[in-house]
Amino acid sequence: MNDRVNKPAAIVLPPIPAKRYFTIGEVSELCGVKPHVLRYWEQEFTQLKPVKRRGNRRYYQHHEVLLIRRIRELLYEQGFTISGARNKLDGTHEVEQPEEPQPPAISLDEAAIDNLRAELLAVLESLKPGATA
Repeated sequence: MNDRVNKPAAIVLPPIPAKRYFTIGEVSELCGVKPHVLRYWEQEFTQLKPVKRRGNRRYYQHHEVLLIRRIRELLYEQGFTISGARNKLDGTHEVEQPEEPQPPAISLDEAAIDNLRAELLAVLESLKPGATA
């Protein structure tokens, strides 16, 4: 049995017509999302603020249709959660901290360690007052 959840295939969305305002029904068709989902996303994504006119009718502008398509892509195609998509859109997603560079590992045998110790003692002796260089 396949334990993976089948993700919906990326559907081809229709082109956005050159209009100033779109109704919720039009946006629903343009973005492949049902109207109740759009209303829910308005509550979850602060960037999504359609103009409300007579009788609380929503009118979306071109940039909001693009934003809805981006939200849809993040949620449905890339598998983000609502909060993950919100953070991604806000640009507040955690930035990976670059790893601190580690000094190269040096492996020395006992003879090399003894040799190094002798050289360091010689340097120490040369730094003592009254020592000749």
